[in-house]
Amino acid sequence: MNLPNYFLADVPPGATLSAQMLWEACQSLKRNREQYLAGRLTRSLIKTLHEVGANWLDPDYPLRKLALEKGPEATGFSGATIVRGLETFFRRLTGENLEALIAQDLGHPQRLDAVVATSAEQKTGRASMAVGPELIFHITAGNIPNPAFMSIVLGLLTRSAQFVKCASGASFLPRMFAHSIYDADPKLGACLEIAEWPGGNVELEKALFNEADCVTVTGSDETIAALLPRIPPKTRVLSHGQRISFAYVTAEALSGFNVKKVVASAATDVIAWDQLGCLSPHVIYVEHGGGLSAEQFAEQLAEELKRRELTESRGRLSTEETAAIASKRSFYKVRAAASPDTRLWCSEDSTAWTVVYEADPRFQLSSLNRFIYIKAVTHLTDLLHGAEAVRGKVSTVGLAAPEDRAQELVTRLAQWGVTRFCPLGQMQNPPLTWRHDGRPSLGDLITWTDWEM
Repeated sequence: MNLPNYFLADVPPGATLSAQMLWEACQSLKRNREQYLAGRLTRSLIKTLHEVGANWLDPDYPLRKLALEKGPEATGFSGATIVRGLETFFRRLTGENLEALIAQDLGHPQRLDAVVATSAEQKTGRASMAVGPELIFHITAGNIPNPAFMSIVLGLLTRSAQFVKCASGASFLPRMFAHSIYDADPKLGACLEIAEWPGGNVELEKALFNEADCVTVTGSDETIAALLPRIPPKTRVLSHGQRISFAYVTAEALSGFNVKKVVASAATDVIAWDQLGCLSPHVIYVEHGGGLSAEQFAEQLAEELKRRELTESRGRLSTEETAAIASKRSFYKVRAAASPDTRLWCSEDSTAWTVVYEADPRFQLSSLNRFIYIKAVTHLTDLLHGAEAVRGKVSTVGLAAPEDRAQELVTRLAQWGVTRFCPLGQMQNPPLTWRHDGRPSLGDLITWTDWEM
């Protein structure tokens, strides 16, 4: 299947982009938005997005087949990793979930269509409408496509033209998604642009900063800090910087027949998108006192990762990434030989997976790419002391805990600063209604108009 050149990312490698080209693209996007998108009703947009999601779940859908055929070479992820990641996202992209997102963030299903009022607002004589930006410039980071997918979905719901800038070499799957929207509704597809170039091109970025009403940035804290002074004051900026995640397994969760399920769920979180991205665990904390010690949990997790590698292999790594994992392994081999408080399990003749057990509860940044720490704790206080260095930067905590313990853990960790909790095994699978970094994802994009009647 040969794709038409609908987007700048479709042009052959080596093509040169200029500020003039991007300015012209922005003018086209704005015209197309005015003609094809600004007047669309919410129910029509939801219907199209629902159809797009259903298409991606169809094994015979041509764009899905193309993504799986060329995806491993284009992204570095294995075919099995891509399948799991795409299906995880598109199972969530349903009309029901989109309606729930709008109701959650905006309070009324027609809030983006007209001035409307909820029953509570009617009692106070008020009505409101939510209006999205004319043009959003998305700056994405990394190779995991789901954040870019979600940015595009949110932009369509707010009736915004969108220019998506992907990191160099990371546009393949966002481009496939954009083509699927074009395939379902060419007029909507004409309100999107996908491009990629190495970060730090001031001339190209300036052309887009000057045209956009809203800029969304995902990346390192350093990248965001460098961009912010160059964005005009009138432009709304939504940024998501570096975040980390971890998991917590209570003693009660490691009992009887539940053990295998908990270990399998932990492995799922480690292998999802090869443990890359802010939602993947760096550390899994395991409480003392369960049917399985933290050290035994680590050993069983190593066996599970070994088994999963046969069916869901990790993607390829750069020489630098491979060397970083090998270096860390060497360090822990020496430490394990000298102390019973450290143990190491790893794949033979490859860096496919690594499990490190440590009795010390101090939080450790993982090399990722299926390199996971298991830490033993007596209770939650040990974790809070051990993870104090990353307080305020924790995105997600995956929990394996009975319901009565979970309530207590969530309350304490929320007060400590965590913004998302989920069952272990679902860390890379947030709901469509997820409030990214504790903020309303759709609500942050819009401007409210109130009518006092």
